[in-house]
Amino acid sequence: MAMAIIESVTLEVADPTAADRFYTAFGLDGQIRLRASEAPTTGFRGFTMALTVSQPADVNSLIDAALEAGATSLKPAAKSLWGYGGVVQAPDGTIWKVATSAKKNTGPATRKIDEIVLLLGVADVAASKRFYVDQGLAVGKSFGRMYVEFDAGSSPVKLALYRRRALAKDVGVSPDGTGSHRLVLGGDAGPFTDLDGFAWEVASPALIP
Repeated sequence: MAMAIIESVTLEVADPTAADRFYTAFGLDGQIRLRASEAPTTGFRGFTMALTVSQPADVNSLIDAALEAGATSLKPAAKSLWGYGGVVQAPDGTIWKVATSAKKNTGPATRKIDEIVLLLGVADVAASKRFYVDQGLAVGKSFGRMYVEFDAGSSPVKLALYRRRALAKDVGVSPDGTGSHRLVLGGDAGPFTDLDGFAWEVASPALIP
């Protein structure tokens, strides 16, 4: 049996046309699907999307593109112990972190994304880890009850679990939130809903343009 992976990430947005314009400007129109939704949602939706890039100049380039396209800055790009990064919130409400472990630039800025990580904020990391292993996902890295990363295999998106409060703190928002996550994951393991209410569906193959 093949390992279960994320095949698609669908953001549910109030205005797909506007969201599509934003993600095209941000450089992510190929990796993210959009679907119209008016599902009520307030505050923190319990997840963040993280983009890993190779140098600080790339972080700045992507964050500048997002801000120009209408994103709000949650944490300006800055150096930290582990590297360099910043956090923005897209007009549709999705929180994006852009970061690199490199402290110095080694070349001109690009908007090349090395890795996309979907971080789900969960109530109990150990319980959610067990749940996902039961669905056929393979653990890549695990740090006790703090953080779990699953093996992405051939997927363009890696799935990770983080404590909800810690995740909210990391991106600079209050952990409080109610209603829809406005997120649907597509994969060969679905359909199911996880312990924190994140929904998976059977992924339909990408439409060939």
